[in-house]
Amino acid sequence: MNFNRRQILQTAAAMSLLPLSVRAEVPSLEARVTSQRLAPDGFPNTEVWSLGGTVPGTPLRLKQGERLQRRLLNNLPQATSVHWHGIRIDNAMDGVPGLTQDPVPTGGGFDYEFTVPDAGTYWYHAHNKSMEQVARGLYGPLIVEEATPPDVDQDLVLMLNDWRLDPETTQIVDDFDNGHDLSHAGRLGNLVTINGAFDPAYSVKRHERLRLRLVNASNARIYDIGLDGLSGWIVALDGMPMETPLAVSASFPLAPAQRVDLVVDVRTEEETANLISIEQDGAYGLVRFDIAGASARALSEDITALPSNPLPQMADVHSAPLHRMVLQGGAMRWLESARIGDAMLTGRELAQLGRFWALNGYAERPSDPFLDAPLGSLHRIEFVNETVFPHAMHLHGHHFRLVLEDGSLGPWRDTVLVDRGQTRQIALMADNPGDWLLHCHMLGHAASGMMSWFRVT
Repeated sequence: MNFNRRQILQTAAAMSLLPLSVRAEVPSLEARVTSQRLAPDGFPNTEVWSLGGTVPGTPLRLKQGERLQRRLLNNLPQATSVHWHGIRIDNAMDGVPGLTQDPVPTGGGFDYEFTVPDAGTYWYHAHNKSMEQVARGLYGPLIVEEATPPDVDQDLVLMLNDWRLDPETTQIVDDFDNGHDLSHAGRLGNLVTINGAFDPAYSVKRHERLRLRLVNASNARIYDIGLDGLSGWIVALDGMPMETPLAVSASFPLAPAQRVDLVVDVRTEEETANLISIEQDGAYGLVRFDIAGASARALSEDITALPSNPLPQMADVHSAPLHRMVLQGGAMRWLESARIGDAMLTGRELAQLGRFWALNGYAERPSDPFLDAPLGSLHRIEFVNETVFPHAMHLHGHHFRLVLEDGSLGPWRDTVLVDRGQTRQIALMADNPGDWLLHCHMLGHAASGMMSWFRVT
């Protein structure tokens, strides 16, 4: 039996009259103001903005290939949206105001629904006024589990964030338009938390094997991560498995928005092991692993790579067209001029508007795409950092491969750290149709000029 258009419309109208208890329920993800203990014991709670009532927000875990459904309910004093970072997603679900959707006003809602095609460690965060809203706590973990997960004793998600708190009140310092931050390294905090807590501890056993999923949710801080009493391997970057796990022999960087999956063994004979941050004046503990007893697991130097995701094949990368994106501006390399729309403005005029950075001469997202790519076409993008600060360049809707100095293809990423004065090249298969954001994930840099986009048609 075939339905005609009139019957379909009548059925839809009847469904809209059904009571809520009869309709399929879509789980909600409420954005609201709450309070949480961020600082050490003895300090009062901090007022934060949350997706789901806590910071980090509601943990979301799905199996690879499952469909995620969440209704964003906005009970914040600002409009907001949710970006599902690192997921190769339907364009309409990407959560970018002005590009893929309207911002969700106070009291409003928006239904997000999409399939998660790739196993790995991802996250979600606000993408309207994101410099402020992420700094206030609007982020959470999104974990997509492999059909056959690795053999580990514990699987721990560790979301790193730094907060700028008033030391007297422990409330978030409301200086998001601070010109110094915008034109320098970005908004750096004075308190680092893991999963919304200062100096957290997890109970482990000696010789246990752990999977540590590290997510950098900070506005601008680049962590230099080290292991103390642990040994292991990097098994995934930005959610995508390494073809060959990389043994951790020294500290490694973790830029804003990047993720690193580690598989580590607890090898110390001491009472604790630690995940540490290497700073200029020494090493500081991020996470403490308190050892209670010993595991029956035998220590091993063997590690199996995670199962691969269904990523596109790249052949003959070096014949692909090359597109140059120049990163410009900031303190000590001030913009002489840049465009906003069709207008060319002087550096002084740009600074008065709070714009200190530019991508290819534009100090805001331009009207025309940086790249207009036919679906299925292969491209190289060369990021040329002419500034004196590092930048974490993130592409929405896609993963890409690093092109190493010897011309070979490196690991898959969705965010690449381009250091001061550095040029880094990536290979991109434009296999996801839509209009996609490309920006620096030092969120203050994005807010003050480092924002572009590309189109896959």
